[in-house]
Amino acid sequence: MTSTTPDDGSGVPEVSGSPFSRTADTLPPLKTGATTTVEGEPKNALDRFFEITRRGSTVGREVRGGIVTFVTMAYIVILNPLILGGTKDVAAHALDAAQIGAATGLTAGVMTILFGVIARLPFALAAGLGINSFLAVSVVGQVTWQEAMGLVVINGVLIVLFGATGIRTAIFKAVPQPLKAAITVGIGLFIAFIGFVDSGFVNRTAGGPPVQLGEGGSITSVPTLIFLLGVVVIGILVARKVPGGILIGIVATTIVALIAQAVLQLGPSFKDPNGWHMTIPQLPSSWVTVPDFGLVGQFDLFGAFGRIGALSATMLVFTLVFSNFFDAMGTMTGLARNAGLAYKDGTFPRLRSAFVVEGFGAVAGGVTSTSSNTVYVDSASGIGEGARTGLASLVVGALFLLSMFVTPLTLVVPIEVGSAALVVVGAMMMAQIREIKFTNFAVALPAFLTIVTMPLTYSIANGIGVGFISWALINALSGRARKVHWLMWIVAAGFALYFVRGPVEQLLPH
Repeated sequence: MTSTTPDDGSGVPEVSGSPFSRTADTLPPLKTGATTTVEGEPKNALDRFFEITRRGSTVGREVRGGIVTFVTMAYIVILNPLILGGTKDVAAHALDAAQIGAATGLTAGVMTILFGVIARLPFALAAGLGINSFLAVSVVGQVTWQEAMGLVVINGVLIVLFGATGIRTAIFKAVPQPLKAAITVGIGLFIAFIGFVDSGFVNRTAGGPPVQLGEGGSITSVPTLIFLLGVVVIGILVARKVPGGILIGIVATTIVALIAQAVLQLGPSFKDPNGWHMTIPQLPSSWVTVPDFGLVGQFDLFGAFGRIGALSATMLVFTLVFSNFFDAMGTMTGLARNAGLAYKDGTFPRLRSAFVVEGFGAVAGGVTSTSSNTVYVDSASGIGEGARTGLASLVVGALFLLSMFVTPLTLVVPIEVGSAALVVVGAMMMAQIREIKFTNFAVALPAFLTIVTMPLTYSIANGIGVGFISWALINALSGRARKVHWLMWIVAAGFALYFVRGPVEQLLPH
């Protein structure tokens, strides 16, 4: 007896009973979230390779989706140098910001293209914000940057092994369907919250409630008003089912932002609370830059083990693996469901290929000193535009490679405009909540905790961890122990250790 659940297109059927076995990609045509798959012969070799027609898409939609994904992700070329380049390591050495920017575009471009060709899914990869912040804040105070990147490489190798052996796929399949739906909904709320924060619509407060609306409880800044305009414009276009609505809305709102900047001459928000929150929208005076790849290959694979000891270094690797592993797994779950590419059991085409390539993204990030590269939740914006295949990823990757030479152009679209697209797509992803049976409290509470933990802690991995632990405990202790897969118990125990890793690390000898 065999399963028809697809995995990586290998054509090898999965034998029931083996949690780590390969699966076949031979199901009937997929039903996408936005349209119904078109039956018929592929138009050409490109169509056949990426299954464009089979997934109900067109080359035009894929190109538009790729452009939209890049526009909403381009900030990483600017932000990654600020995060990694702004911190000195234990040897008082800092990474060069220009070199980080070049390496960020190079790694994101190459890995996204590889993902598009091998996994053939509309997901883009770039330096993960959670991991780069963890490196800058928690790791390089103990080791050098080269040693920190060595730990990232080890983290990536482990993730590749988990993907290649089927362990990651087995864990993915062990997750109950309500939790997979909750992960999608949580990611929708998460990316919407990212949009609210990055646009200045929501701000932290010094006292009182954790967050507030705008500055001082009111919206007064022009950039935030442009964000709201973007939400309305893009929302209307999507509601009216205008082809390319998200991209049209981004372009139109960017033009408004350029005009507003030309008239008002606003500065950055760190100087003026009413200014732009990352990049100032203006046409560049210089269009071309020459990338410097001096950071490529600058990593020390085992140096951290000698500097801080094997136990401490192992705990750092454990933290990287858990964060990287489950953040990416949750992101791909949500993106696949949002694109209508997920099957009834929550898996999606070329599942194992996606997991393995994403693991190599972590390795590549360490090798290029850009931190682990992982699937970006911002890919949901391109999916919302209609992207359904790896062709969109090729477009994103090509634009990232181009960005190394025309970095000033990445400053034209302000983050406030990209944030508007994320909020609209977040609303689209909320539709998955209908698959959660909230009348069953053993399902409702773990799903609820998964959904709310992601935006409130700014972490997909945290939401998954809370969901896993609560699902296992609540179902087991309410007489539903058979609903908890044995792998869920193992992962839940791992997450429990992950959540108390701070005190554990303090007990380790330094």
